[in-house]
This record gives sequence, C-alpha cells and structure tokens, in this order.
Amino acid sequence: MKNFTIILLSFCLISCKDEIVPFDQETSDVINTFYSDALEKRESYELLRVLSKDIGARPSGSEGAKKAVLWSKKVMEDYGFDTVYLQEVMVPHWERGELEEAYFYNGKEKINLSILGAGGTVSTPKEGITAEVVEVASLDEVDELGRENIEGKIVFYNKAFNQRYINVGTSYGETGFQRRTGAVKAAEHGALASVFRSLSSSTYEDFPHTGGMSYKEGLDSIPHGGLGVLSSEKLSQALKENPKLKLTVKLSGTWYPDALSHNVVGLLRGEKNPEKIITVGGHLDSWDIGEGAHDDGAGCVHSIGALRLFQKQNIKPNNTIRAVMFMNEEFGLRGGLKYAEIAIKENEQHIAAIESDASGYVPRGFGFSGSDEQLEKIQDWLKYFDKNTISYFSKGGGGADIGPLHRQTGTPMFGLSIDGQKYFEMHHTAKDVFELVHARELELGTASLASLVYLIDKYGL
Repeated sequence: MKNFTIILLSFCLISCKDEIVPFDQETSDVINTFYSDALEKRESYELLRVLSKDIGARPSGSEGAKKAVLWSKKVMEDYGFDTVYLQEVMVPHWERGELEEAYFYNGKEKINLSILGAGGTVSTPKEGITAEVVEVASLDEVDELGRENIEGKIVFYNKAFNQRYINVGTSYGETGFQRRTGAVKAAEHGALASVFRSLSSSTYEDFPHTGGMSYKEGLDSIPHGGLGVLSSEKLSQALKENPKLKLTVKLSGTWYPDALSHNVVGLLRGEKNPEKIITVGGHLDSWDIGEGAHDDGAGCVHSIGALRLFQKQNIKPNNTIRAVMFMNEEFGLRGGLKYAEIAIKENEQHIAAIESDASGYVPRGFGFSGSDEQLEKIQDWLKYFDKNTISYFSKGGGGADIGPLHRQTGTPMFGLSIDGQKYFEMHHTAKDVFELVHARELELGTASLASLVYLIDKYGL
C-alpha cells in the first residue's frame, strides 16, 4: 500500500507540473516597475491633457478627428516606436446643428427641457415639431399601442436605470434600446418624432446624453433626441397631470458624404516571433460634445503608454506589440472592421487583442473571451497584481473595435474593466472632460495594460 501511495503521488506531480507555475520574481519585479514608473512619471496623463485640451472633440470625419490622427502618429514617432503607420478607412460624417430645444407649456408658463440630438438624427423644421406625447418604457409598448395611438405624436421613451444593480453596465444594457432603435420603432407606427430618457445612472443632474442611433431603409427617418434625467421626470409628471400635453422639439443635424480617415498603428517589433502580434488599443474618435477624455481618450493613452512602459525598462518583446488608435467606434465601427479586414488579407497571426474603452477610472480586472482552458491559465497571473489593481479575469469581455478581429479570426480578446460607478453619469455628455480624469487612476490603467501584454508575451495563452 505504501509503494502504491508513492507511485500515485509521483504520477500526480508529473502530470500536474505543467499546470502549476511557480511564482517568478523577475516577472513580479517588471510588473511592479510598470506601476511605479506610470504613477511617478504620469506620461499618459500628460498625453491625455493634450488630446483633450488642445484637440478636444473628435467625431469621425471632423477636423478634430484629423488633428487627433496626426497627433497620435507624431506621439508614437517621437517615442521611437519601431514602426508607425496609418490605415485608411472611410468613415461616416454627421454634424450637429445649433438648433436643439425642447419645451412644453404649463398654462402660460413655458417649461424648458434639456435635450441633445442623438448622433445621426435628422432635423426638425426650423419651427420644430409640436405634438401630443405618448410615454412608453419599451419597444413592445409601442407595438401594443399601435398606429392608432402613435401616429402624428411624439413617442417618449422613459425607462430609467435600475439603481439596484451593483454593475451599472447592466442597467445601460437594459436601457440602450431607447437611443439606438427608438426612432425606428416609433416611425413604424407613424410618430412625428421621438425622445428618450438619457442613459444615465444619475438621479440628480440634468445633463442630456447623446450617442449612436439607427434608421431603417424604406422607413421615414424621424428626429430623435435625448432628454436629461430631471427633464424626463419633469415631462413624465406633467403628462400624468395632463395626458393631452403637447411637446415642442427642435433638432438639427446634417449628414455629409463619407470622409477619409485613419486608424493609427504604432508597434514594437518582436525579437523572437515578429510575425506574431499582440494588439492593444482604444478608439480615437469621440462625440462632438465634451472632450472625449474618458471615452475614449483614456483608452488611447493607455495603449500608447503601455508600449512606452516597455521602452522605459528596455524590454524587447518576444512578439510584436501593436498600439492601435481605432477610428469610428462611436458611429459605425469602421476602424475595427478595417483592421480585421487587413489582418485577414495579410494573413496576420494575432495572439491576443486587448481594448481599453471603459474610461480612465480605477482598473479592477479584465473580461476575457477565449477558451475555458486559456481562462484557467490566466487566473494564475493574478498573483502578480496588487489587490488594489487587477483582481479578476472574468469570462466574456473584449471591446467593440477588436470584436471583428475576434469573431472573424478567433483571436482571444480582453477588455479592461474599471470601477464604473460614476461612468454613466458623464458618458456621452458635455461632462466628459479632462478635469474628470484622476491622474493616478488613469496611470493604474496604463500599467495594468502593460502588465497584461507582458504576461501574454512571456507566457502565451
């Protein structure tokens, strides 16, 4: 029996040796230095200041987007990345007009509401659209009411965030239909316009939110705008008191022909396996209000900064590491689609793709889309992270820009997860400015991306 036990133990040690990876002090030292360098030097924070303040808003097709492309190319060239180049991509081009107004009358008193046109909305007549309002909380409600109750009216989508969720992203997912497809559903039943409650976790502010929307070919396109949270509540209460209340909405926006733009790519070439690629990126475009600091200037400087941290320690990667500034995530995903198209055409071999598009707040973990075996392997890497930074790898995650590459090639993808409790208060609003980004929080994100890239490069998936 004793001999059998010894044999069994020996077998377990042999069979398990590939699964148990001992703690490596060199790896730990490199990762700790990533965090120390980022927190001390604050280069990502300074890059974000320039991108936010000197360039500002960067809608696809705009002059701001053109400046951002040239700026990010120069930054990576000045850092001395091995290669820096542009990928041409045609992007949609829509511009907001100056006319944005919503109001109703309570007797003789004019009640003004805060409103922003959704990205891509058509214009109302200059005098606006004035009509009775139908309040709903879902697309199904519009279908149930039908044309007899919707035609000639303004549909008001008023589904609030569920404040009971710890993860506010869940609420965003449940309410996003209002902005994205609300105009299509309202138009199907003859509505003249539609408005929606801003996709916000706030209960005390009235900043209206914008964001991408859609129209349907062969169906009339109607104006579509987002009301601030307090304005939405004000309108809802007024409708309870007067169901025949009439709302006036004035919006303006202009579509232009598709414009030439670019993804911006900078890389450190791999010494052992230059043909194998680890991509880390964010999207360079932003909405036309605010400065696009959190969304997604932070992700761009995270990505550039991750490669910069390799340079600071004079680390020569085994595999090629690319920092990619994607264009047009907000309004069509053309940059991500083009990147995947070129990767397939050039028969590129991507080991992994990583995206930071969840703001510059405190990093908490990474979402991962790959095999269960890969997920099990990377769980062991948590031992190299301070508990105040990355504390989990969860199943499912990635990013919109790297999604096409993942779906079309099977490349495993990661998405940086942050402490997002405040994110949807400023998401897609005029509040998204540099001053709302905390330097240490931003730099923790840069170091977290650099650390993940280093672990993938050293140990593989």
